[in-house]
Amino acid sequence: MELVLSYDMRAPAFGAGAADLYAAALDQVAWADDLGFDSVGLGEHHGSPDGYNPSPLVLAAAMGARSKRIRLRTSVVLVPLYDPIKLAEDAAVVQLATGGRLLLGIGGGYRPSEFETFGRRLEDRWRVIGETVELLRLAWTGEPFTWQGRRCHVTPRPDPPPPILLGGGTPAAARRAARIADGWFPPLEPKLWPPYREECRKLGKPDPGDYPKQGPIFLWISKEPGKDWDRLAPHVLHQLRSYTEWTIEAYGRPAGPYAKEMTAETIRASPAYRVLTPEQAVALAEELGPDSVLYLNPLLSGIDPERARAMLDLYEREVHPHLPR
Repeated sequence: MELVLSYDMRAPAFGAGAADLYAAALDQVAWADDLGFDSVGLGEHHGSPDGYNPSPLVLAAAMGARSKRIRLRTSVVLVPLYDPIKLAEDAAVVQLATGGRLLLGIGGGYRPSEFETFGRRLEDRWRVIGETVELLRLAWTGEPFTWQGRRCHVTPRPDPPPPILLGGGTPAAARRAARIADGWFPPLEPKLWPPYREECRKLGKPDPGDYPKQGPIFLWISKEPGKDWDRLAPHVLHQLRSYTEWTIEAYGRPAGPYAKEMTAETIRASPAYRVLTPEQAVALAEELGPDSVLYLNPLLSGIDPERARAMLDLYEREVHPHLPR
């Protein structure tokens, strides 16, 4: 079972402040590293009123300084918004500074306002992704090269170079990941796994195996689930409503899991957001089995770091020792 911490660093006005959340996230990664967690996932968005983290590579480097083993995965870097040479340099430095623990998850983005901010064209994003992957592989050889008329030499050379994982939410993105990337950032929608696996086989690449079962995107361990749901619901609803607004911006309507009306009652019925007793969490882990992923998102949308710390302590005492590791 892969254990993952997730952070987007949202700090809405009703929750904890940004400075407290960043300090807590660094402490929590150090704790998770000591406990044996496998990876930490860091998202990226720009211009969000709640301060969604715009700089996952910067935060990955800071977390790397507080840990020794845990992998640092960007989920995902929005590569069309970057100068590709600077991206290659920054990723190389993070890889070297963290002892080779960077997993460079990349994606195309979808919010028009972000592309406008950076002076980029949304319709170019998939072409740019393909070009950027090609450039990164050239850049990380450490040799001089020419790129679109530019003389380039990226140093220092990361050895080994960080794996490139491609994210996306369509069968075409899954097949593209098999063709150009080192792996695919697995979606929460299992029906998109077969196109990725089939394309890997078609290309003669190693079979990635069956789709790894996914735990809820938000899991909270509690001795009093009812009371904690009341405290946590505003944070969950804030996240969901923010994504709803972004899909409306991008597509003119709510899309995907954000297309339905969301209330405190409906999210309690969702398998994606779970508040469980330790015993229930252990049962969930046993149901998922060893070939699976379990996520903790302890600071979701500004959750009080002190409450998060108490939850993680409970997890450590009464859940972690019983997981199929």
